[in-house]
Amino acid sequence: MTMTKQEKKLNHLQEILAAYGGALVAYSGGVDSTFLAKVANDVLGEKALAVTAGSETYPQREVDAAHALAHKLGLRHLLIHTEELEDEHFAANSPDRCYICKKELFGKLVAIARQSNIPYVLDGANYDDLADYRPGTRAGRELGIKSPLQEAGFTKEEIRMLSQQMGLPTWDKPSLACLSSRFPYGERITKEKLNMVALAEDYLRSLGVGQLRVRHHGNLARIEVTSDDFGKIYASAGSIVRKIKEAGYKYVTLDLQGYRTGSLNEVLDSLAQEPGV
Repeated sequence: MTMTKQEKKLNHLQEILAAYGGALVAYSGGVDSTFLAKVANDVLGEKALAVTAGSETYPQREVDAAHALAHKLGLRHLLIHTEELEDEHFAANSPDRCYICKKELFGKLVAIARQSNIPYVLDGANYDDLADYRPGTRAGRELGIKSPLQEAGFTKEEIRMLSQQMGLPTWDKPSLACLSSRFPYGERITKEKLNMVALAEDYLRSLGVGQLRVRHHGNLARIEVTSDDFGKIYASAGSIVRKIKEAGYKYVTLDLQGYRTGSLNEVLDSLAQEPGV
């Protein structure tokens, strides 16, 4: 029987993981890292360890969900805490914010791997991620982090497809990103502002909105959802405005361009075109 393209990539991924001999997976509970952690567990067994990092920049409900799913899947799992918000350079929110965050995370994961005699630390970066601005990738390179999904050529869609076939509940989970990604570069990140974003997004999710972001622009909340969910926003506009104002915002707006990854990176493109920048 002829193997599909996805099956060939899965075989390649399994070969890569087997060659590692042992691996620590940076596991957020999202689509990519869950798929990677499951395959690593299948291939390496007790030589695979999934580690989830909690912090003020990551919703607690996601940490709890990752822990519960790891238990359900039978993964060897560890919860840790990162302190990127204590770093002044991170809090100041420069375009290298993601690099600083990943340096903190990967540094701790590398230390755990060494203490546990695990030879490699893996992240869930996929092939599609190569097209986006991701300064955190540089931190991974500097610390020797491996990206086997990328190496095997897996796109997000292929990961979702195989996750569904494997019965992973994350196969259709909306894409995740830490709450810090909701802030324009230069806007200082604080616990209070992170909580405002979290409260606003939690309410929108309670209305059945799927893929979303609430971008923080001072006292204005800019809502990004897919065009399919515009109707839900319009239908509940009154309660949305009330709840988001209760979270601390003064103004609430819907971005008519809809949800898109890295929308706050769009300013970087315009800055790069300015003379002397």
